[in-house]
Amino acid sequence: MPSTVSDVLFSEPSGRRHAAVMFSGALVLLSLYVYYTLFGESASLGGVFLMVGCALSGLAESLPKERRRTAGVLRLTAMFVLVCLLGAVVFAPELVV
Repeated sequence: MPSTVSDVLFSEPSGRRHAAVMFSGALVLLSLYVYYTLFGESASLGGVFLMVGCALSGLAESLPKERRRTAGVLRLTAMFVLVCLLGAVVFAPELVV
């Protein structure tokens, strides 16, 4: 019996619509980071983690249908980046906030 996690994680990519949403989110986060770096007092690294996670997810969803394994690896990498953000919030909140 196959695992539900592997079925979801290594499923075929969702397509251009999901990829466009993820890339749009990454672009918004990038523009916020640039704005706060140039005009604000400081920019947090939390936005960078979120931006990279969204970009990796968007890249995974924009792959062709037969690239399931590559999409799964990119999804795992995106989840790892976001879990690292959670770890940074717990162990070094001064870097994120």
